[in-house]
Amino acid sequence: MLALRPMLEIVCTKEERQLLELVAEAAAAQNIACYAIGGFVRDKLLHRKSKDIDIVCAGNGIDLAHAVADQCHPRPKVSFFKNFGTAHFHFRNFDVEFVGARKESYAAHTRKPEVSQGSLEEDQQRRDFTINAMAIDLRASNFGKLVDPFNGLDDLENKTIRTPLDPDITFSDDPLRMMRAIRFASQLHFSILPETFEAIKRNAERIKIVSQERITDELNKIMLSKKPSIGFDLLFRAGLLPFFFPQMVDLAGAEYIDGKGHKDNFYHTLQVLDNVAYRSNDLWLRWAAVLHDIGKPATKKFEATHGWTFHGHEVVGERMTPKIFKQLRLPLNDKMKFVAKMVALHLRPISLSKEEVTDSAMRRLLFDAGEDLDALMILCESDITSKNKYKVQKYLDNFQHVKERMMAVEEKDKIRNWQPPITGEIIMQTFNLPPSREVGFIKTAVREAILDGIIENSYEAAFSLMLQKAAAFGLKPMDRLEK
Repeated sequence: MLALRPMLEIVCTKEERQLLELVAEAAAAQNIACYAIGGFVRDKLLHRKSKDIDIVCAGNGIDLAHAVADQCHPRPKVSFFKNFGTAHFHFRNFDVEFVGARKESYAAHTRKPEVSQGSLEEDQQRRDFTINAMAIDLRASNFGKLVDPFNGLDDLENKTIRTPLDPDITFSDDPLRMMRAIRFASQLHFSILPETFEAIKRNAERIKIVSQERITDELNKIMLSKKPSIGFDLLFRAGLLPFFFPQMVDLAGAEYIDGKGHKDNFYHTLQVLDNVAYRSNDLWLRWAAVLHDIGKPATKKFEATHGWTFHGHEVVGERMTPKIFKQLRLPLNDKMKFVAKMVALHLRPISLSKEEVTDSAMRRLLFDAGEDLDALMILCESDITSKNKYKVQKYLDNFQHVKERMMAVEEKDKIRNWQPPITGEIIMQTFNLPPSREVGFIKTAVREAILDGIIENSYEAAFSLMLQKAAAFGLKPMDRLEK
C-alpha cells in the first residue's frame, strides 16, 4: 500500500528530495522530529506541482529554519515571526515554511486561535481537511513514511472532502474553512461529504466574522478553477453567497406570467463563466462573465406583447461593477474598468449577428472595444447558451460571420486602437480656444463622421470638416502670423 512505501522516492522530484534531506539532517542535529505536512503532501500524492513546502517539527520552528538555511547555498534570508513561532525562506523556487507542532483553541467572536505547543497528532487534528492532514516523516528511522491518522489517502482516492474532527467545530472555529472546502471541491473536482456539507450550511452565517479580503482570495481561486461553476453552485446551495455577494443571488430563479417565463440567470451566468474558462485563463474576463448580466434583476419587466424584458441591463451592470468591486475588495483600477467595459459592450457583437451588418456599426464596435476586442468576442461567444443545439449552432454561425466582417473592416479602415486625426489640442491651437464645450463638440463631430463613413479616415478630410463645424460657432482659424 502507498502508505507503507517510501513516499519521497515515489512522489517527489530530485530537487524536492534534496531539500527535504537538508531539513531532515538539520532536525537530526537538533535531535527533534520533523515532518513535511499539509498541501505539499496532498499535491505530491495527486501528482500536482507544488512550490510551497510546510515543515512541522517537535521543537522550535524558527531555530530549525535558520539551521536549514545555513546548509543551503547560497544561504537564503530567513523571515520569522516570534509571536507566531513561524519562519520562512525562499530557495530554488521553493517557499519553505517552518513551525513547531501546536494545538489551537478558539473564541466565538474570532477565527484567530490561541496557540500552544502540541504534538504532531494534535497538529494534524487542527488541520481543516483529512487530505491536508497527512504528513511525511523526515526522521532517519522512518524517512519518507506517510503519517495519515485520519485516512486522508483514502479520501484522496475517493475524491472526498471531509474534516478530521466534528465539522461543526471545525467550521465554527474558523469559518474560512467553509470557503476552502468549496474551493478544493472546485479545483480538484472532489465531492464534499454530505455530513460535511450540511455542517457548512448550518454554520454559513459564521462567515460574517471573516474579512472580505480573505473571502475574496478564496473566491478568486474558485474563479480560476477549470470549471468554476462547481464552486459557485456550492456557495449558492450552502447559503454562503448571500453574505458577501447578494447581487449574484438575485439572479437566481425564473418567474412566469401567462405561461411566459425567463431563464434562470444565475445558472445561465455559471454556464457563461464555464464557457469563458474553457476559452481563457484571464481572471478578469471570468469576472466579466460573472457580472455580464448582473443588471438584469434591476431592469426586469413583463410586457404583454414581448414577455420578459431586461432593457438596458448592460448599462445598469456597468454602473454596478465599481460598487461590487469595492464591496468585494477587488482592485479599483484598470482591472475594474476592463470588467465594466466588457459588461457595457457584451450585447453589441451578438446584436450585430442578428441584423444586416454595416461597416459603420463594425467601425463603432472596433473603436469602442479597442485593444480589448478579442476578450469581448470570447465573452460574447461564451454568452451563446441554449438547450436547443440547432439554435446555438445558428447563433454561432452568425457570430462567425460577424467576426469575418469585422476582420475585413479592420483590415480596410484600421479603426482598432485608432485615435481620430484631429485632437482637442489641434482644435484649440487652430482657433486659439481654451478647453470648452465647442472643442468637445467639434472633436466628437469629426470622430463620428469618420466612424459613420461620411468622410474618409485622413487628416485632410478631418481638418476640412473641423473648419466646417467650427464655422457654425462663428470660429475662424488664427492667422498663421499670429500663431
